[in-house]
Amino acid sequence: MIFRSVAAAALLAPALSVMAAAPPAPQSVSASYNVLRNGGQVAVMHEVFEAAEGSYRIASESHAVGLLAIFAPHPLRVTSNGQLTSAGLQPLHFEGRRGDDDPRRVRADFDWKGAQLKVLRSGRNEVLPLPPGTQDQLSIMYQFMFLAPDGTRELRLSRTTGRRLEQHRYTVHTGVEIDTPLGRMSTVHLVRQHTPEESGVEIWLAPQHRFLPVKMLILDDDGTRYEQHITKLQINP
Repeated sequence: MIFRSVAAAALLAPALSVMAAAPPAPQSVSASYNVLRNGGQVAVMHEVFEAAEGSYRIASESHAVGLLAIFAPHPLRVTSNGQLTSAGLQPLHFEGRRGDDDPRRVRADFDWKGAQLKVLRSGRNEVLPLPPGTQDQLSIMYQFMFLAPDGTRELRLSRTTGRRLEQHRYTVHTGVEIDTPLGRMSTVHLVRQHTPEESGVEIWLAPQHRFLPVKMLILDDDGTRYEQHITKLQINP
């Protein structure tokens, strides 16, 4: 499983018309999370965001812990790279895999001039229309740094998982206090509006930390609960 499907959503084209120009990107961000399944820890996740000379790169690596490590000995590595624009991140390539021969490998290539998205579905390439502002499931979590989504009540998001393109709609709640391993924080709480057949998704963003995610939740339609909790966050402006 790619844990970034927790948030993972994508980009807020409707919001761009009402928000100011994106703030400059930080030089780097380093973050770590504990990943839980039904309340028990199953993995640790480490991520690095880097920006330089008009480009960005994000690398995420998840290591299983406990009994799960026996069945998943290889770390899950997910990467996103692309350009920095006046609206924030514009991904060009996204990829996720657990080892070189992972049959569940995901990939997406963004052709912005041609408005096409090439994804890898069941080992075959498929070309889809590319909506403006689309993000991948890793880059969206860092795109919030540039959008500061606390001035709107709803976000409509377009994102790719590397296999398909999805549209999400989130309600936005500001000033939500939560306890985290880094202390109590005031957050912006995003809640996905979904059908009973779809997964519920919630994201808590920290305005005092560039609107980076400090907690995430997926509630699958079978009742399985996945969570991510921030344990380390360092921002180099």
